[in-house]
Amino acid sequence: MIAGLFIAAAVLAQAQAAAAPVAGSAPAYGPAEPGPPQAAASAGPAREACSPTTPDADSDTIVVCVVKPDGYRIDPDILAAKKAKRDADPGKARPPETYADNTCATVGPNGCAFAPAINLLAAAMTAAEIADRVSKGQEIGSVFRTDPQLTEYQYYQLAKAERERKESEGADKTYAAQVEAEAKAAPQR
Repeated sequence: MIAGLFIAAAVLAQAQAAAAPVAGSAPAYGPAEPGPPQAAASAGPAREACSPTTPDADSDTIVVCVVKPDGYRIDPDILAAKKAKRDADPGKARPPETYADNTCATVGPNGCAFAPAINLLAAAMTAAEIADRVSKGQEIGSVFRTDPQLTEYQYYQLAKAERERKESEGADKTYAAQVEAEAKAAPQR
């Protein structure tokens, strides 16, 4: 047991000697200690160009110099598409769904007068339409859409086409005005 104490003391002494920093060397862990502060002369011209008032060197003011962007502009076609989809969305006007079942509210020998049932005629017509489309190699996804709505991308395409149409009309008017002005300015022969 005494031998174990001597071994533990020797290991502890070696660990402390390894952990002790040597003068002038980097610490064993963490970042290196910062050196002396550099001269602020290199940042001087940039500071004058960026800031209307130059902070003094002793203050804690931070100056950030960046080129101001022209701005973040969202495509007007995307904004028009989102507005058109929001205006055309029929889901907002619907009242909230109540899941109360009132189909069998009467008691008596007749039972449920309007019990839910499968419309077999409509199912047969849908199956025939699907078979016809498959035989022609067409898509069948649109058969299952009961409430077709334009997607936001389709609204975007419509808004973009409308903007391009207006721009081309404006360009045509501008060109016509330019030709007319040149005709008036040209000398008469």
